[in-house]
Amino acid sequence: MKQLEAELLQGTSPEAETPMVKREFKPYLDDQWIGNAVSYGPYRKGQAPGQVGPSEADILEDLMILSKHWNLIRMYASDDDTERVLKVLRRSKLPIRVMLGVWLENETDNPERRKLNVVQVMRGIELANKYPDVLMALNIGNETQVFWSAHNMATEDLLRYVRAARKYTKTPVTVADDYNFWNKPESKAVASEIDFIVCHMYAMWNSITLDNAVSWTDSVYKSIASAHPDRMIVLGETGWATTYNAEKTGDGQQGTLIIGEVGIRAQGEFLIALDEWIESNQVTTFLFEAFDELWKGGGEATGPNEVEKHWGVFFEDRTPKPSFETFLKQRE
Repeated sequence: MKQLEAELLQGTSPEAETPMVKREFKPYLDDQWIGNAVSYGPYRKGQAPGQVGPSEADILEDLMILSKHWNLIRMYASDDDTERVLKVLRRSKLPIRVMLGVWLENETDNPERRKLNVVQVMRGIELANKYPDVLMALNIGNETQVFWSAHNMATEDLLRYVRAARKYTKTPVTVADDYNFWNKPESKAVASEIDFIVCHMYAMWNSITLDNAVSWTDSVYKSIASAHPDRMIVLGETGWATTYNAEKTGDGQQGTLIIGEVGIRAQGEFLIALDEWIESNQVTTFLFEAFDELWKGGGEATGPNEVEKHWGVFFEDRTPKPSFETFLKQRE
């Protein structure tokens, strides 16, 4: 592994697998499909990645809540906080499996960022091999290829890490990105080296009204599946926020791009319609997200209405939003 780390730091990596032998992603637990899934960030008020992380008691409380509703969760980075979650999961024997993320950012002409990327990749490989009973997939990079991403990185850099993950683990390996990457011809090069595709599609961010949200999601899903007929398509992020900055100020995106109703009632309706679609189509889907995360979107500096803080179906204090309670009643 030291040799791999040195190669990655130098900007080299294993060759692409030829021929590509796909590893099947199987979202099943005890022969039951668990593809109706959720994204999980463990950070509470006053906590944030790389600063203060959750305790094992915090994590166990979260996992007990999650296990009542989901058996498959998605996490976004490979670090001490994530390993703490994996340890608690193994010890508690809760019926939850994980799609583990490796967080990457643009490293072009940035050796310090490359070092951080390599740390993430090496830790991801380590965790995949250490917790095969808990992990179902390894996700290399999140929204690193779509044109609008703040951490857009060169495709050859991303694929270097994909190849390393595939060579040094037995876990299915994927890349997560927005549909506006996966619908482009250049996405073929990435798709050809991964086991399945993780695609993000947010009706709310794409100026779609609530009544058309799930039909839009269905059409986008089908278009990506048609573009990549040889790969399973997993819906890696979709959701409906409950608060946003409506003023067309600052970057203007929230006030301009979001035209659908935003709020508790709207989220509840979206959850009901999305759940029906997931169950009818059996498409593995990670709802974004379980808990509100106050550290996101610039933390306190951006104010309490910053949309990135409010995608959860639980408030930050772990109480369920009325929208989720309405959904659960409808599901009974």
